[in-house]
Amino acid sequence: MYTPAHFAASPDSVRDLLTRPAAANLITATAQGMLATLLPFVFDPDAGEQGALRGHLARNNPQWSEPALGESLVIIQGADAYISPSWYASKAEHGRVVPTWNYSIAHVYGTLVIHEDPVWLASHVRRLSEHNEAGEERPWSVDDAPERYIAGQLRAIVGVELLITRIEAKNKLSQNRPDADIDGVVAGLHARGDMDSAADVAAAREARDQARCPQSGGAPV
Repeated sequence: MYTPAHFAASPDSVRDLLTRPAAANLITATAQGMLATLLPFVFDPDAGEQGALRGHLARNNPQWSEPALGESLVIIQGADAYISPSWYASKAEHGRVVPTWNYSIAHVYGTLVIHEDPVWLASHVRRLSEHNEAGEERPWSVDDAPERYIAGQLRAIVGVELLITRIEAKNKLSQNRPDADIDGVVAGLHARGDMDSAADVAAAREARDQARCPQSGGAPV
């Protein structure tokens, strides 16, 4: 992944991408060619040496039964947004501005492990549901459905676990712009109603400023 230094993602921002409720693309290279599936996942930081991403596929999906050649890849994407140059204070100053696109992304590589054990699947589905239901007013639980129904649903899926070997991540969130331009980006995103992207830009600026001037009181570096 091409990542200029000012867009390099911090460990905290990478962990945020891994732990927020989301779906991601699982991509495997197989003897039949490239295969990809969008699937919800949950991050387990204690699995393997660098953690693992756990999800599941429909049993009828051929991706799980086609052996992966080498590493598999999960692409996790955060909020993304078109950035209009009309939002920049710099536009009125000199006009040397162009549109761009903001985004956060992590390319997570690892070894793919397949799970057909009903106990593993039941534990995974429960944890995945709890992870995504946490913000609901009346969270749904696996226990709310009949046991035989859940057992039938589990027979229709196969678990996939990516044991992480390396992560390449990038936060392109206007960190390279002057503060006045960033203020304009945040205001423009708020006006558009894209609160997630606005919050990411504000957080990226705060992280940038802290890196430039640590709390210890040192001069900007």
